[in-house]
Amino acid sequence: MKILVCISNVPDTTTKVKFVEGNTKLDTTGIQWVINPWDELSLTRALELKDDASTGVKSVSVAHVGSIAAEPTIRKALAIGADDAIRVNAEPADAYYVASQLAEVIKKEQFDIVICGIESSDFNGSTVGSMLSELLDYPSVSAVSSLKIENGQVVISREIDGGKEIVHVSTPFVAVVQKGIAKEPRIAAMRGIMMARTKPIKLYEPIAVEPLTQVVSFEMPKPRASCKFVDAENPKQLIELLQNEAKVI
Repeated sequence: MKILVCISNVPDTTTKVKFVEGNTKLDTTGIQWVINPWDELSLTRALELKDDASTGVKSVSVAHVGSIAAEPTIRKALAIGADDAIRVNAEPADAYYVASQLAEVIKKEQFDIVICGIESSDFNGSTVGSMLSELLDYPSVSAVSSLKIENGQVVISREIDGGKEIVHVSTPFVAVVQKGIAKEPRIAAMRGIMMARTKPIKLYEPIAVEPLTQVVSFEMPKPRASCKFVDAENPKQLIELLQNEAKVI
């Protein structure tokens, strides 16, 4: 059984966001790029499955759509434990473009389980996984918080309103995972870092696909208003502020 984890290259969450060229482009100067947190947890779970001989998982690969600048992030995934990697040599124009490129790769490489994080921490679109399943004509399971392989059968736990749902699914399929898929992201050991230098990154050239969306401009959120302290003995003032300023009651 082969698992593919789709990974995004995103700015570290402590990044101070700035825009250039008339607020149409992210200023990448000085940004520390990392594996998207949901994808990193997905990779961790995939590697845990591979470590368990009873699951039948033989290999874990990662795939990314992006330029050569993303290769340090891909190498980090290899250092964590992925066996090999695929990079589609194209700028990720939008979710549809990314899903289309990944679908073309998966059709050629043939994986049993395709895992996507629920969203990327930069655009928070939450659409690549579902688009990918449609393009591949694979069944998909969303809101996955647990993924196991028992007696050759994939068993998935997913969050639903008021509880959890247990799903048995046949391969191949796409799993869109969320928080809970793994407790903590796996940390690359020194041996893994050294081995990552020689692990293969297969390069694919992009297929011709027109993006469905275009960024017109970015806008920074308005700065937060200063805090107002209300005397505990003056509930009337608190109520007035909540009604007239915060407008929450």
